[in-house]
Amino acid sequence: MTRPQDSFTFTVGKLGKSLNDAVQILLGERAHLIEFPSILLPPGATTGSIVNIAVHQNIAEERKRDGEFWSLQDDILDKFGSHSPDNPQLELRNVTQTSVTLEWPPIKLATAKLRSLDIYKNGQRLAAIPNALSNYSTKLSGLSVDTPYSFQLMLRTSAGVFPSNLIRVRTHTIADTSGISVCFANVTDSVLLENAKLALKEMRAKWSDKIQIDTTHFVCTTPAVTPTGAQPAGGVAAAPGAEYQRALQLSIPVVQPQWILACHSEKKMVPISGYYLASLPSSAATHKNLASRQSLPAIRHSTPPAATPQRPIHEEEGEEDQPPPPQPSLSDMRHKSSGTMDRNFKFPNSSTQGQAQELPPPVPSIPTQLPAPKAGPEARSNHANEDDTTPVVVVAPSSVEVPPPPPVEKEIRKSFVESEGEEEVGETVEIDLR
Repeated sequence: MTRPQDSFTFTVGKLGKSLNDAVQILLGERAHLIEFPSILLPPGATTGSIVNIAVHQNIAEERKRDGEFWSLQDDILDKFGSHSPDNPQLELRNVTQTSVTLEWPPIKLATAKLRSLDIYKNGQRLAAIPNALSNYSTKLSGLSVDTPYSFQLMLRTSAGVFPSNLIRVRTHTIADTSGISVCFANVTDSVLLENAKLALKEMRAKWSDKIQIDTTHFVCTTPAVTPTGAQPAGGVAAAPGAEYQRALQLSIPVVQPQWILACHSEKKMVPISGYYLASLPSSAATHKNLASRQSLPAIRHSTPPAATPQRPIHEEEGEEDQPPPPQPSLSDMRHKSSGTMDRNFKFPNSSTQGQAQELPPPVPSIPTQLPAPKAGPEARSNHANEDDTTPVVVVAPSSVEVPPPPPVEKEIRKSFVESEGEEEVGETVEIDLR
């Protein structure tokens, strides 16, 4: 086996204008030509100088490099490869006739990133859990009474999908009162409060002093923040408590303690309609608005004035009024109009015009001396011959009040057209009515 050569001999050639150039040409004994960095040449080497170059393998540096590389690989494996997100552990907190409250411990993502946390009902995606990194419970309402359901969480991360355990539950019947969760507030009667708590204990229900996610009813006798509900000095009503306002915001029913005693005595869920707190602001405002609306008068719609038939005035008292002939309605007039006029049309005279146009009654003469009234037929005969025996004085027209004439048929027609809107008419012809 031949020993490897320790060094190689080269002649320094010239590539650039000076020896300080970055690359220098080295010429070998076998006419090998290589480019060599000028900075690696020994000091004082010039063009034509002969140099020996030896190449050796650095085993120590190779081992150091390999050690650093595999150490980095182990760190990456321990941080990103050994731990993965944990599957959520779903737990049942409370169940009622129409709702289910679920909770779970904080989710562990390891080094993965959260994409979504969804709740599934009966195998179908129901909704996404908001603020999944800080929210650890949810309440599902609107369920059917005495019906089985299955629920599951689905955790989606950058490292994959991790489902939770499956929970099967059946909603309560009306006779099951164990799902009641009460938040007690200000109850003025301490004996009533203790009886309500004993009733809840016997019904296997629960209560607390703060509103929680599974709270079903808010029980109090006064919304005031004071323990006894008394009004402060000055007669100003006490402000409602914070828990009471929160119950209204969360749409939690506010009932009196008597509702709990009624459920205990009936051994079932009693309707809460008769046990609402009487001083609910929302109820009072609703009744007030309803009463104010009922006191308003009915809305009247404006209608076009209809032509009222007037009875003709007769000078003789003995003549009876005849019923006027029936007039066509405005709707009939509208449908029968063809847009043309009859050339033989003439206005009717005052005796046949009827209700279309009435002339004002004649102004009677006013006597200076009125005769004494007489009874019987003589009064009628004297009234007929009154112009021949009694002198009269003519009164100026300015002192006599004449009633205005009734609306003419043309004005009625015009008002009807304006109220009903424009209608299509045909060609019109001007006719001389003389």
